[in-house]
Amino acid sequence: MKKLKIVTIGGGSSYTPELVEGFINRHKDLPVSELWLVDVESGREKLEIVGNLAKRMVDEAGIDMQIHLSLDRRAALLDADFVTTQMRVGQLKARILDERIPISHGMIGQETNGAGGMFKAFRTIPVILDIVKDMEELCPEAWLINFTNPAGMVTEAVLRYTNFERVIGLCNVPFDMKHSFASILDVAPEEITMELSGVNHHVFVTDVFHKGKTVMSTILDKYVSDSEETLAMKNFDALSYSPDFLRGLGAIPCPYHNYYYFTQEQLAKNLKEFEAGTVRGEVVAKLEAELFELYKDQDLKVKPKQLEQRGGAHYSDAACSLIDSIYNDRKDIQYVNVRNNGAVSNLPLNSAVEIACVITGNGPQPITVGPLNPKINGTIQTIKSFEQMTIEAAVTGNVDLAITALSSNPLCPSDRLAGIVVRELLEAHRDYLPQFKR
Repeated sequence: MKKLKIVTIGGGSSYTPELVEGFINRHKDLPVSELWLVDVESGREKLEIVGNLAKRMVDEAGIDMQIHLSLDRRAALLDADFVTTQMRVGQLKARILDERIPISHGMIGQETNGAGGMFKAFRTIPVILDIVKDMEELCPEAWLINFTNPAGMVTEAVLRYTNFERVIGLCNVPFDMKHSFASILDVAPEEITMELSGVNHHVFVTDVFHKGKTVMSTILDKYVSDSEETLAMKNFDALSYSPDFLRGLGAIPCPYHNYYYFTQEQLAKNLKEFEAGTVRGEVVAKLEAELFELYKDQDLKVKPKQLEQRGGAHYSDAACSLIDSIYNDRKDIQYVNVRNNGAVSNLPLNSAVEIACVITGNGPQPITVGPLNPKINGTIQTIKSFEQMTIEAAVTGNVDLAITALSSNPLCPSDRLAGIVVRELLEAHRDYLPQFKR
């Protein structure tokens, strides 16, 4: 078996122990011999803390996997087989600004939706495109597995603005939804597959299968009969949908749809958090401080249970499973962000969609779903247009286009407010937005 070199950019992330655990658990079938954890100078301390924990975890597991810590991205990328990205440009301080500035103007502030998602894309996309340039030179046959949010927009930016095709966007939401459905049916998650339609963080489950047989009516009946049943997330409180709405929709919205179907309720909650100094980024900052104190403990040699309180918990299962399936040509079904190419017939061919794919040694093969049902088509088309304008603005630094994009998003009350929020966020993040300097 070919031994693998994997590079994780954003290696100082609090999520890294989960990724390391995933590689440890799969080492028999996925022989990772080198794991390079890469970060920037401002993340040096966290990289060293989490990197030393990773080394203790590998030693405890007794496997042959070398952990390398580096601030030199290009040196790390040379001859890599897989590259994973889990970075946060501007760190948590930037996230808090993304949340607090829109809320201060009566607009929802959220990490991956609306104004917050737009500015995370603005900071992230140019960096990802630079990483891809390095990969084209140093490891052109490697797969880029991107978990950095907004995952769909980041993936689409690579597909639209580079010639690099070996990119896959990844999110833990479909993974969590699949496990929730398995729990509802009291069956093993491996027995469940889903049909997805939409884009990252704005996707609907339009069918659920148990051992190849549809059980969607059973899933919907469960949701309709129990109005408290919901697919909750760690990073926000998801409200329950009404039975009438679910019966009419005939699909299960992902938890992030709460921001669009319960906008006023979520805004009211955001405003209370804003006043209390407990927007999600501020909560995460405290949680991360606690995690890194745990990570410093030289007696800690496994992933701590407390990591599950982070919003992206369990993503390593998705990331490691994806890498494992490509490496071993497993031909199983997983849920990823890839180029549409007609799989969803009424979305642009070159756009990224979140969809069920057969994972092969040659990468994901999308399972065609055809046209979007009119019940979900309108909201998905609106978000896709917002995404495409945001991506273009991220690359070109066009402020007018950024304002137009935010104005089109349902979370934005008016174009006037869009202009105010965009300009304030541009100023707040100016050090990380060189494309807008003109």
